[in-house]
Amino acid sequence: MDSKRLAEIADVMEDRGLTRVRVEGPDGTAVELERASAAQPVAVPMPMPSAMTAPVAAPTVAPAAPEPAAQTPAAAPEPKGTEVTAPMVGVFYAAPAPGDEPFVHVGSKVKAGETLCIIEAMKVLNEVTAEADGEVLEICVADGDLVEFGSCLMRIG
Repeated sequence: MDSKRLAEIADVMEDRGLTRVRVEGPDGTAVELERASAAQPVAVPMPMPSAMTAPVAAPTVAPAAPEPAAQTPAAAPEPKGTEVTAPMVGVFYAAPAPGDEPFVHVGSKVKAGETLCIIEAMKVLNEVTAEADGEVLEICVADGDLVEFGSCLMRIG
């Protein structure tokens, strides 16, 4: 896979807010891209089934001209709490049925094992449960949104 194709994939990741994606080529090669930060995708070579595959380098991006110190924005604070991530690709549902009250709201106290939301994949409803007791600090997706594997659904602190 050439660096131009990797750069295109990195752009799609940024546009859609994806943090990780795996792409397989028609020749059986695979590349997994994971964003180290909001603006910097990193290529992670994956083991290939064929011995004739070459390592893949991260796309090179020309450094931007430095801004004057007075205009440099402060670094964004680290998000608080523990991320609850999507265990699969599917549709996020905050409530058990349309029109029902959502499982949780921002500020809800949850206990380990309590249902937080549902991910629908291939007409199967999969409950996502809390791994620990805590309070819902943020819900990162809207009801009905398509979510990717590993994407942040909510934060619990």
